[in-house]
Order: sequence, then C-alpha cells, then structure tokens
Amino acid sequence: MTTVLIHQRTARRFRPSLSTCVIALAFAAPVSAQAQDQVPQSCVVDPAAVTARATITPPDTPLPEALARALDTAARGALDGAAAPGIIAGVVTPEGRWSGAWGVADPETGAVMEVGMHTRIGSVTKTFTGTALMQLAEAGKLSLDDTIDQYVPGVPNGDIITLRHLASMTSGLLSYTQADPFLDQFFADPSLQYTPQDLLDFAFPGSPIFAPGAQFNYSNTNTVLLGLVIEQVAGQDIDAVFDSMILDPLGLTETTGPDGAALLPEPYPQGFTLQGNAASPAAPSNATHWDPSWGWTAGAMISTLDDLLVYGRALGTGKDLLGAEAQQERLRSFPEPAGYGIALGCVDGWIGHTGELPGYNTTVFYDTTTDTTVVVQANSDIPSGDCGDEDVLPDNPGELACSSPASRVFAALSAALGHPFTMAPEAPAE
Repeated sequence: MTTVLIHQRTARRFRPSLSTCVIALAFAAPVSAQAQDQVPQSCVVDPAAVTARATITPPDTPLPEALARALDTAARGALDGAAAPGIIAGVVTPEGRWSGAWGVADPETGAVMEVGMHTRIGSVTKTFTGTALMQLAEAGKLSLDDTIDQYVPGVPNGDIITLRHLASMTSGLLSYTQADPFLDQFFADPSLQYTPQDLLDFAFPGSPIFAPGAQFNYSNTNTVLLGLVIEQVAGQDIDAVFDSMILDPLGLTETTGPDGAALLPEPYPQGFTLQGNAASPAAPSNATHWDPSWGWTAGAMISTLDDLLVYGRALGTGKDLLGAEAQQERLRSFPEPAGYGIALGCVDGWIGHTGELPGYNTTVFYDTTTDTTVVVQANSDIPSGDCGDEDVLPDNPGELACSSPASRVFAALSAALGHPFTMAPEAPAE
C-alpha cells in the first residue's frame, strides 16, 4: 500500500494545487482501478445503515451543555495554534447542534468573526461536482466507465481515461496548478479570469504523468474536465446544474456556484495567505478578492456554516441527493484502509473534504459511525507547526504537527466528540 498526502509542495511561495485541495490526511493510493474494485471496502463499515439515515432529520435543539462546553474549549484551544485570525465551526449530531465563531474577521477594523459569514470553500467544491456526476450516472445519462474523449476532445490518453479515473484522482493528468506557466501567470496577477479551456491548456502539455489507474495523484484538471462533462450532459451551465440538482433540493440558499463566485456575498471575513509574489511571513497578503475562476468546478464555490452542515450530512447519507444504491456505491469507492473515492476522502469512517483557496480554509466531514457532521471555516490558508521549509508566521508554534487552520480545529473538535480524526503530519518540502 502506498500512502499519499494530498498536499504536494514545491519550492515556490505557494501551497500545492494553489490550495484548492489540501486534505491534511493520508490517503491510500490504489494500485489500479480494477484492483480497487476487487478489494472489500471497510472505511465505511455499513453503507446501508448510513443511507438509511436519509429519512431522519436531526433535532434542531442545542447539544447538551457539557458537550457544548467541551467543543467550545477545543475550538478555542486549537485556534491558539492555528495561523488564522478567526474561525467559524459547527456540529450536528443526533442529540442536536452547536456552533460558534472566534477571533476576528478583519484584523484592521477588529470586526469579529460571526456564524453566517460567507467564505470561499476551495476543494469542497469537488464534492458538489462529484455529486452531480453521480446523479447523472444514477439517471442513466452517463456511465462512470465512459471515457473522457466521448465528451472532451484532445485529452491526453482520453480514449482510456474514464470518468471514474477523473473522479478518483487516478487519471494521470497533470494538475494545471502544478504547471509553472500557470503559476507564473497567476501569481503575477491574481485578478485574471480563466476559462476551463484556459486551465486545460496549461495541463495537457505535461500530461500524462502515469497510465490511468496506475496510481493516485491529486489533480484539479480532473475535476475541471468533469465540470465540462456535466454541463454537456445536463445541457446547462454549471451554476444552473448545481442549483437544480443540489442547492435547491437541500435548501442551500447561501451557497454560490463556481460561475458566480467572483464576488463574495455580504457578510464575509477578509482572507489572508502567504501564497503569491507579494506575501511574506511578516506581511501576509489579503486574498479576499483574488479571482477564483482558476478553481472553477475544482474549487471556486462560496458557502456558509449552516448550508455546509446541511450539505455535509447529505453528502454522507445521500439525503435528497442520491438514492440508496448510488450513495452506497459512493461510500464503497474508497481504497483500503482509507483513501479518495468518488470526489470524497475517507479515514476511519469520517468522509468529506478539505478545501483551500488563498485566504480561506474549510473542512466538511461526516462521521458515518455516529451520524455527526462537523464543519470548520477559517479566514486563512496559512499553515502552522513543523512545516519544514514552507513559509509560516513569525510566531509559528513549531512544536505542533504541520496543519492548515480549519484542519487543526476540526481535529480538535473530532477528539472532543469522542472519535478523533487522526491527520498524518504534513511532509516537509522536498
């Protein structure tokens, strides 16, 4: 078994994949797509029991006081070690719900962080794309075993790369966010707008980097291609697809699709980063209004805590998104003993995704063992801890394991809930 961190580093001042991915946990890479299909999956022990919860609505009442106090203490303690001005966090369990906000939304004005603020959610966007893909497959409008050349011409190895390869990050296509020409252009002017084709044009010259299904490599190119497939099959632009297939059924009124995400809706916190040409540890850049079009269906969406708590549970149970059979297929798509399935990660029963865009970091995870949803938003993507050669803030707590802000808080909350999410320490830069 090969262990892969979905956090690849380079020598430049930016985080991998421009931080659209960054799940701070180790995922096992499948040797091949065929071999993965033949191995019994156990990250989600009982998928049928999980999908049966789709008929249950958690109570809209406060969590017991003792648990609420423990979660508040965990969040405050983790924020002390996180390189973020503020965080927003929430939990929903069969016993009720809890949420809170700590720190500041704008260090310049002192405005406090508040529940309900909109943040960029980065690669949590990928789970929306994967969900829409599964919905179209369930409706018989495509197959996950279709090859990408049936929809998009000119893809290297397009006649043997399947939609399943793309969704599970085993296609062998280079991520455009690992291509130097793209990085040079983006960091020279983060206000530039990109079309999906622009992004593919950066990726294809360096592709393939391995044969489809041969190994795992987190690539934003995969999810951009899936976005094009979804638009073509659905006959609508991606925002309309997400609205009709995901946002409206779940009542996610504060979530913005990839095409409409250039402007953050009020209220929102300022977001800070050490990525880019202008940032330094002593003076992080304010990336709040950097154009997110380069993330598109891989990372451009915007949302709020309440919307993400509803969505996170639906992502696990399939409620109002997928039928039981299709949802169980998704819950069985993870390689052993933990890994990346159909646009989702899984570790010890926790399924979900972390997302980063410069300035923001988000985690959305659902515990299949306890029917618990946890969401954390941070207005920084700056890492802290023992992060090797990567840039960190001057007061960095080097004795801690390297982690992004939302991931650090999520780990603390999961421990307070009694089912710790164990993150693999992030490797130093090579």
